[in-house]
Amino acid sequence: MSAGKISLSNVEQIITLQKQKSLRFGDAGKELGLINDDDIQKALSNQFNFPFLAASEEQQLNKELIAAYQPFSAQVEALRAVREELLQRWFNDRHKSLAIVSPSRKEGRSFMAANLAIVFSQLGERTLLIDADLRQPRQHVLFKQQGGYGLSDLLAGRGDETVITRIPAFRDLSILKAGTVPPNPIDLIHRGLTDRLEELQTQFDVILIDTPAVANGIDAQIIASICGGALMVARKNKTRLQSLQLLNETLQKKGSQCLTSILANF
Repeated sequence: MSAGKISLSNVEQIITLQKQKSLRFGDAGKELGLINDDDIQKALSNQFNFPFLAASEEQQLNKELIAAYQPFSAQVEALRAVREELLQRWFNDRHKSLAIVSPSRKEGRSFMAANLAIVFSQLGERTLLIDADLRQPRQHVLFKQQGGYGLSDLLAGRGDETVITRIPAFRDLSILKAGTVPPNPIDLIHRGLTDRLEELQTQFDVILIDTPAVANGIDAQIIASICGGALMVARKNKTRLQSLQLLNETLQKKGSQCLTSILANF
């Protein structure tokens, strides 16, 4: 119970009170002050195969990963609604990769990609999050995966698929961080991403790709074209409607379908 928080003698105390007052185990433990609501929720989630992290486990991942730490919040419920829409409209045996794009920096693109990856994995989908922002990568910060090779090294032939990291807290979630920041990100993506994705699609059900802001270069357009589909992220009171419309038109011209848009408010 509660990931080892209580001892065997504590369990005996709880069972005794449980019998005396006809309480549920969790309620008896709370009355004795041995566990709290978070402990109970965590234990239930383990029983029902719904992984998430308690606040006390904040050292594992960045707190921005609300799907990991606040899975019952309204924000994460909204992410699950997006997940369901994408499952209905996109992800199947033919479509397994999706680019996460936005017009400019600091619009919540990496935040959305990371949290969506978590909610897909919580459903039991074999999920891979790829940080394809080879200019200003951020997923290694969110998942606390500092250093080491990643996507750029894989595309350059300097590494193999062992650069993909499994996230222990979430059985079905893996991350391919950006790796070494290269001098030629567009060239690397052009010459290697298509083949790599074809290989990875045999191993994963869902592949979400975090991309650089469109304002920083054409990387995101190329990646979205390779995937065939994109999810656009905008930030309230920051992203201009004209920028979104232009991005949508550009994606369509490049052969990528814009499946949905998310308005971030944080």
